[in-house]
Amino acid sequence: MKAKRIFFKAMLFLLPTLAILIIFRLIPIIYAFRISFYDWGIAGPKAFVGFSNYIEIFKDAKFWQSLMNTFWYVLTVLPGVIFLSLFIALLLNQQIKMRGTLRTIYFLPEVTSIIAISIVWKWIYHPRIGIANYVLSLFALGPFRWLEESRGIFEMMVQHELPILLKGPSLALFSLSLMTVWKSLGYNVLIYLAGLQNIPNHYYESAKIDGASKWQTFRHITWPLLSPTTFYVFIMTTITSFQVFAPVWMMTGPPAGGPLGTTNVIVYYLYDMAFNYSKYGYGTAIAFVLFLIILGLTVVQKKYGEKNVHYE
Repeated sequence: MKAKRIFFKAMLFLLPTLAILIIFRLIPIIYAFRISFYDWGIAGPKAFVGFSNYIEIFKDAKFWQSLMNTFWYVLTVLPGVIFLSLFIALLLNQQIKMRGTLRTIYFLPEVTSIIAISIVWKWIYHPRIGIANYVLSLFALGPFRWLEESRGIFEMMVQHELPILLKGPSLALFSLSLMTVWKSLGYNVLIYLAGLQNIPNHYYESAKIDGASKWQTFRHITWPLLSPTTFYVFIMTTITSFQVFAPVWMMTGPPAGGPLGTTNVIVYYLYDMAFNYSKYGYGTAIAFVLFLIILGLTVVQKKYGEKNVHYE
């Protein structure tokens, strides 16, 4: 009887949160899943089409292009986020002057509107008056059409036509990736700082007594004990990168997704199908396919990546 009373009280405390989750999350998901089986236009459902929307996705060349663009975006964002965030966190973890102020400065982009950041970076990338080309001109490089170049970065490096899978992300997509790395530094630096400060100091004292170099200390102590933090950053960055939308919408239009569709990532494509072409059923089907892709990648990352995670 006592256990039932405790359970009943717990449910009363959880009820407001559960109600919010059910009303604003679960019911919309179920309703959206229903829409994906219809030819659903701006006026509502036209006809039940079963799995036709899902079958059409796999025949859609633009969907596959958007998926490839998204994978390139993720692959360019991940290394930059992990290694640059770790590098800055290592610097900020030292006993330096104005350490608190520097931490605040690095975190500011995280709390800044992505729309405002996109506008500023669009100006930075301007081919004539942008600061990016100005800085490169000091080293006799450029100018580049950052957000207007459809050629792949690897193709630009070798100055030779390459197969589509070897061209790499377009310069426009790569430019968006650079902005994303900068935008996400604050949060990930904070996560890495928390991980660094949780490493017991006696490990470093023992390494110093044994005469270990700074690189050896990092290689055999810091990096292994930061593996849970790196694993978390890896998974979360992958998930958020697959959902990128606002920078594409703000920086590579009109119409967004240019040049030549090389920045047309999967979330923008489903938005385009649903809200510009009023194909709500088709757009919703793309959203659920994206969910399955992210879920599958997360399961694979957890299954194989967690083997290299070292918990103290």
